[in-house]
Amino acid sequence: MILNEDLKNKIKNLFQEKKFIELINLIQNKIEPNQRPASLWNLMGVARLSKKNPTKENLVLAINDFKEAYFKEKLSERAAEVLSNLINSSIELFDLDDSKVNLEELIEFYEKSKDFCLTNNSINNAMFRLYKRLNETQKINLHLKKIIESQNFTSSDLCSYIYHQSFNKFWLQEDYFAYGQLLNKNLSYFPKDKLQEIIKIKNKKIRIAFISGDIRNSHSVTYFLRTILEKYDKKKYEIYLILNQSVSDETTDHFKNFVDQTINIIDQDDMTAINSIRQLNLDFIFDLMSITSTNRIKIIKNRVAKTQISWLGYCNTSGVENMDYILTDHNLIYVEEHNLYSEKIIYLPQIWNCHSGISYKRKENISPFCKNNYITFCSFNNFNKINDNVINVWSKILKNVKNSKLLIKNSVIKQISKRLEDKFREQGVFESVCILPREINFQDHLKIYEKVDIALDTFPYNGVTTSFEAVYMGVPVLTMSGYNFNSRCGESINNNLKLNYLVAANESDYISKAINLSNDIDKLNDIRKKVFSTCLNSPLFDASSFSNDFFQIVDNLYKN
Repeated sequence: MILNEDLKNKIKNLFQEKKFIELINLIQNKIEPNQRPASLWNLMGVARLSKKNPTKENLVLAINDFKEAYFKEKLSERAAEVLSNLINSSIELFDLDDSKVNLEELIEFYEKSKDFCLTNNSINNAMFRLYKRLNETQKINLHLKKIIESQNFTSSDLCSYIYHQSFNKFWLQEDYFAYGQLLNKNLSYFPKDKLQEIIKIKNKKIRIAFISGDIRNSHSVTYFLRTILEKYDKKKYEIYLILNQSVSDETTDHFKNFVDQTINIIDQDDMTAINSIRQLNLDFIFDLMSITSTNRIKIIKNRVAKTQISWLGYCNTSGVENMDYILTDHNLIYVEEHNLYSEKIIYLPQIWNCHSGISYKRKENISPFCKNNYITFCSFNNFNKINDNVINVWSKILKNVKNSKLLIKNSVIKQISKRLEDKFREQGVFESVCILPREINFQDHLKIYEKVDIALDTFPYNGVTTSFEAVYMGVPVLTMSGYNFNSRCGESINNNLKLNYLVAANESDYISKAINLSNDIDKLNDIRKKVFSTCLNSPLFDASSFSNDFFQIVDNLYKN
């Protein structure tokens, strides 16, 4: 249909004046659905999403509008614009109610229109968001790479790309370092006259801040940060918690009680945040996000404390100037690799982090095989870490260990579980895999370990919190030797338990060790006994020693 000029102008004026309800009513009253061009369907969808937080009803209506536009434009140059609107609005609804959106259908739409979308950043961003919901790391990296290659990317795009490569076995530490340098170049300095100067006056106490976007919902970071905050010399140290999160809960409130002051910078732009933090006259800031989470890496680049240290949240180099140090241990970064990290390396004497402990009555159990007559493996790691290579290796183990079972934890999102099920089905081992529902109660989650003989670590992105939990419950974790900080975390955990046998040299060794342990129950029970009896006194849970080591490093840096 060709619209007359008068109607065109009315629609244009209403849109410019942001009179969206009148705009939608005009189109619906004046133009029959089968007469509306794709541009009007698309415009109605955009108008319905004009509010900051659209309702489910408006999202459903907008999605229907975008679908109508897509079906008319799917084989045209405008396909990318319409499809990106459709995907982004669908993801918004998916996050509110995943049962109302079929992500697989959106992938089919993209495949039909792919030839018109390959170089379009808006559609690549939309597809990145879509695959992120499905935990499809390889696809995430594919679309992020296209954005980076376009040379029209943001620092946020780079952070996402670097972080998601942590799940990819094909990146080397040289790649992390090179892209960290690229990120650094794309983070600008603010004009000095716009920033408050860092105060040179010496404080009465050593002022330390921890910045994080994850002090909520019993996040993994909180178990390790608590080790530092629960007991420290309040006469000597003044500690601040800098939050960058929109959601607060009981965990947040609990941590506020540990520190002298808490501020939340989530609603502050970078320049305002820099100035508000500089006013604290901090001696140290520990960045628990680096390039992950709701990171504020730009404020680190512009310096907010006299000394800035990366710890805990991201186990790799940031590449960013003014991130002065990174905390690690000797199992994780080798001396000859220092040139592949932009930060100066600080080694903790034993382990790079320490769990604050778990409130659960432990009891030693012999291998459940003795009762079941079959081996039960488990991995309760984030589904992101279960890449195709991990699935291939685990499947070989299941095929070679008769009647064995593998327990993994269900994602909250059913569509993710379905894709993972299909991959195990393709390997011919689906009947041996049990995807458990996510436990709401943490005690129930821990109880499942009592049914497990051996935990299988993911690679190259190892488990951390889940490995500490398994060990606490007396379950040995089989891991693999890595090639950088991120991929050696399992190695550090087992080495600190003096269980080097459980560190496989490569994939074939990993498979062999899993099979051999499954066939030698006496040896497995000896290892389980050692894990149970020694773990609480090991560096993994010795919070007092770790805290002393941590603050000794702070004191040494402060003196220098």
